[in-house]
Amino acid sequence: MKNILLYKLRSPFPQFLDRDVTLLLFRVLLSLSMINTHGMKKIIDISDEIQHIPDPFGFGGEFNVGVAIVGNIIGPILVILGFYTRLAIIPILGVTLVGLFVVHAGDPWSVKDIPLMYSLSYLFLFFTGAGKYSLDYKYFNKKK
Repeated sequence: MKNILLYKLRSPFPQFLDRDVTLLLFRVLLSLSMINTHGMKKIIDISDEIQHIPDPFGFGGEFNVGVAIVGNIIGPILVILGFYTRLAIIPILGVTLVGLFVVHAGDPWSVKDIPLMYSLSYLFLFFTGAGKYSLDYKYFNKKK
């Protein structure tokens, strides 16, 4: 009886929610959130974004919007597919970490929490990988 209770505490989810399914759901929902909240507005009104996007390093609006589109749309689409996941996460982290440490450096934590949470979430995926339900696993799994 004691062993059954310990097993239930270690594995409270139904059998179908294994590690790989959880990683799939996490990376898809996280990336859809990134695309919907931060990416779509950059392509819907790109000229307005060029004028108003932060330019912390002086590269210019067009360059910054391009980087933001890669980090907020293209990267998350690759993460959803699980295709070159770790490579796709690098520009996402570039955008979120610059937002956290440069653009919002002087802001209160109530503003910094969004880039912090995205950064931590994508760092988690960077270290865990995309899991079994990904194109990375299908094409690059060395156990075949």
